[in-house]
Amino acid sequence: MAPEAYAFLSGKQVPLADARVGVMTHALHYGTSVFEGIRGNWNEKHGKSYIFRLREHYERLHRGASILRMELSYSADEMCQITVDLLERCGYREDVYIRPIAFKSQELIANLRLHEVQDDFCVIIIPFGDYIDGENPIRCQTSSWRRPEDTMLPTGVKITGLYTTSILAKTEAIAAGYDEAILLNNDGTVSEGSGENLFMVRDGRISTPSETDNCLLGITRDSIIVLAREELGIEVEQRRIHRSELYLADEVFLTGTAAHVTPMGELDNRKIGSGRTGPVTAKLQEAYFDAVVGNNEKYMDWCTAVVPGGG
Repeated sequence: MAPEAYAFLSGKQVPLADARVGVMTHALHYGTSVFEGIRGNWNEKHGKSYIFRLREHYERLHRGASILRMELSYSADEMCQITVDLLERCGYREDVYIRPIAFKSQELIANLRLHEVQDDFCVIIIPFGDYIDGENPIRCQTSSWRRPEDTMLPTGVKITGLYTTSILAKTEAIAAGYDEAILLNNDGTVSEGSGENLFMVRDGRISTPSETDNCLLGITRDSIIVLAREELGIEVEQRRIHRSELYLADEVFLTGTAAHVTPMGELDNRKIGSGRTGPVTAKLQEAYFDAVVGNNEKYMDWCTAVVPGGG
């Protein structure tokens, strides 16, 4: 059976082409929505897709929805089942990107409040390859845009309005000939990439910015912390990192649902380490990819298996 594009919207599966919202929708005008990016990784040998850490994504979605005072109709477990059913029906036999979004759906403008505004929930699934070339180290630029402080916008969840800064930073970097942007906090310490968390390797130690550095508490980030401990025997230190530390690092890499584990070869026209993928990054890449495609029994509890067509 050929794949077909479907979405889940307003409580039912509909053809993706019919999944529409009105131009007066509150979320469209005010960014009042929260979303997740989830990977479904196709394993040809198994004949299955493995959705990576599905429940954790929906638990974070619920946390973000709570901040925006949404009363969602579905629990995290129900959202998981909605997603599995939708992927089965779409029938994709390739890697996919799953985008759930909870949003203020009422057609209501000139209304700057969150309470007494109706909510809705949508899931779309699209075929999706590499977001960034993870095979070769990428070139990054420190952005002129700063990461918002948590006192400005909640940075630990994926609120749509928050991503305007990331889009400005990424656009600036690409226009200047780089692959990705690195955002600093207002005090000049390192926060994250435009859509990825950041890790630094120096003298055999791995460090990453802490929660109080306004970075997203990424699910891939958490996975890498676990894999570093379990597979490499290295505890990841969560701490403030200064920009100049990255220039002096042996390795730097970025992590995210879309980006996977991506080595950084250069920052601000300065080579990082050898400029090539370092040994720690390479080992974590291998361990991560084995886990996300269901090839490591040790981490199968991170994976939700789906057979295309429900077969």
